[in-house]
Amino acid sequence: MTDGRIAVFFDRDGTLIEDVGYLRTPDEVRLIPGAAEAIRMLNDRQILTCVISNQSGVARGLLTEADLVLIHDRLQRTLGAVGAHLDRIYYCPHHPTEGRPPYNIDCACRKPRTGMLQRAASELPIALEKSFVIGDKTLDIEVAKAAGTRSILVLTGYGRSSVDECRRAGIVPGLIAPTVLEAVMFIMQHLEGELDHHV
Repeated sequence: MTDGRIAVFFDRDGTLIEDVGYLRTPDEVRLIPGAAEAIRMLNDRQILTCVISNQSGVARGLLTEADLVLIHDRLQRTLGAVGAHLDRIYYCPHHPTEGRPPYNIDCACRKPRTGMLQRAASELPIALEKSFVIGDKTLDIEVAKAAGTRSILVLTGYGRSSVDECRRAGIVPGLIAPTVLEAVMFIMQHLEGELDHHV
């Protein structure tokens, strides 16, 4: 959808907040340093900010969707305390082979499939080809490629092992950045360059 707005899609665990395995309670939410500043920079430029997160812990019975509501409320309130906010939080509670009904299904929303991005593109709306995905896993780079967005791999969370995994699989991130803050700083510089080019 070329008429839509630019968005930045963030993986959640290992990209915006510390990856603690299967995060189950709001008290476990810990922002990665620089994450709130990164989101606030995008908010200030009116660039949409969305989380896209696989949360198969729901399928596995480790937490419920109601628990996720509380976790994401804590995330938004933590960001709000420093003047930042996420426009949408999308998650996939499914797993194709493990867990319990109705969540143990082969769905279209589990990354690296593009269901969460497509939903965002229709709801907000968003121009995916002008947008970015930032994440710490190979599947974040894969979903970006599948959806036609640009990709940035961060070295927090599983990022360092994902660099090797991408290399072995022949998957090339658009950029590798130390943290989400550096990733967003690059995006801001890139977009300034695009604006300058069109003046």
